[in-house]
Amino acid sequence: MKTKKAVVLLSGGIDSAVTLYLAKKEYDCRVLIFDYGQRARKEVECAKALADAAECPYEVLKTAFPWKGSALLDLSSPVPASGEGEGIPATYVPARNIIFLSYGVSFAEAAGAEAVFIGAHQHDFSNYPDCRDEFFERYRRMIEAGTRSGAEGSAVRIETPVLDMTKSEIIAAGYGMGVPFEFTWSCYEGGEHPCGRCESCAFRAKGFKEAGLEDPAAETTGGKAG
Repeated sequence: MKTKKAVVLLSGGIDSAVTLYLAKKEYDCRVLIFDYGQRARKEVECAKALADAAECPYEVLKTAFPWKGSALLDLSSPVPASGEGEGIPATYVPARNIIFLSYGVSFAEAAGAEAVFIGAHQHDFSNYPDCRDEFFERYRRMIEAGTRSGAEGSAVRIETPVLDMTKSEIIAAGYGMGVPFEFTWSCYEGGEHPCGRCESCAFRAKGFKEAGLEDPAAETTGGKAG
């Protein structure tokens, strides 16, 4: 029986799914899922299915970004196709990882967990500033300064095990651990099936191709897995 506890932030996508299975190797994991008004409602159900498959208890935290500010939250703002635009894309949600990590750290402190795992990575990603190593290093310092666990010298750790992996490396690692990728959802759109045109769909397709593996979700989505 594992004695170490961790909270895993699970979005329902490939990166967080693999992160969960990596965390499970050493920790007794509790999963935190965010229902924050996102366009892709299906990802919440996928996250629940992944937590169940991993036999990890989960909490669904219903929150909101009422001020919108992202194509993932505002249905009147179109999701750009892969390759459209430059810089930080319209799918960036303002300060999302700061907010989600803060919920995770609060949960971890209350539950007596040592670490919070997040599936961010800084390769093959959408130029989000809150997915970079620099951001996580500074966030760790904030926890040390501004939490009870930090003041007592045992700050909750922020673990980013896939941060420096490419999408294909993440997928290959997941296959090796038996991650059920058929339960994952990557598409930014909110349809029943992945759009196949957004950046996240493109990264997923590229990752499976470079890994030399078939996307099991493609079998149930007409060959357009996101």
